[in-house]
Amino acid sequence: MFLLRRQGQNQLENDSSKQDTKVNELRAAVGPLSGRRLLYCTDACLRRYLEARNWNVDKAKKMLEETLKWRATYKPEEIRWAEVAHEGETGKVSRANFRDRLGRTVLIMRPGMQNTTSAEDNIRHLVYLLENAILNLQEGQEQMSWLIDFTGLSMNTSISVKTARDIIHILQNHYPERLAIAFLYNPPRIFQAFWKAVRFFLDPKTVQKVKFVYPNNKDSVELMQSLFDLDNLPSEFGGKTSLMYDHEEFSRLMTEDDVKTAKFWGLDQKPFNPPKKGHAGAEVAPEPVSVETVGS
Repeated sequence: MFLLRRQGQNQLENDSSKQDTKVNELRAAVGPLSGRRLLYCTDACLRRYLEARNWNVDKAKKMLEETLKWRATYKPEEIRWAEVAHEGETGKVSRANFRDRLGRTVLIMRPGMQNTTSAEDNIRHLVYLLENAILNLQEGQEQMSWLIDFTGLSMNTSISVKTARDIIHILQNHYPERLAIAFLYNPPRIFQAFWKAVRFFLDPKTVQKVKFVYPNNKDSVELMQSLFDLDNLPSEFGGKTSLMYDHEEFSRLMTEDDVKTAKFWGLDQKPFNPPKKGHAGAEVAPEPVSVETVGS
């Protein structure tokens, strides 16, 4: 019985006309939408929720409705760089100035550069950059790639398992099928116990997207080369450029993107209320910028 169900799912995943039918069914099930909800629920968006729930319309509907409730409360599209810039001063998470070979946006994460202790602010900073990565996806792209550099990781810079669990919950439930692949480059032994703890909370499909990469492993090197141009890739990931984070420059880029975000969501006419936590004057943080000029 399970085999028959699995075969049916595989056939659906390879049949665009059946997928379109499922998308229409989900849209009808969700009902009339307006405003930001309408902007959010594109056909590509509905397809991602369906894929995350194995094309089960009822389950996808429930998942999507939970996301719409979360977005209405958390308002990720209203987060501005000035609110989270203090979290990005060390470049612990940033959008790369290069794409992978498939043209996907790349987020670079450096957990060893952790500079704050607030779980709430860490999560808000990451959500901001997820939204920014999505904003910068090329037409036709729905997914991004992650590069994770463990240089400097220690017990003092590691986030708690609880914070990791909260992040995983947001990623899996509210950004389904946004992650194409995550490269964990040369993770130290200290990370192994942490991985065993958080892997329990990951969906099996997500686990398959996580790749442990080691510089002296032939298969690892070939995998990196298949998805990244070594001339663009920082040496921290086996490439030929240097990973240099310029907080001031990155802040300028993020501030410019904030204008694009506001325009996309129809918020450009809405007055901006600066954050009340004392971070309004924080500088905007730049990303790891390659020594060479690389077009994004």
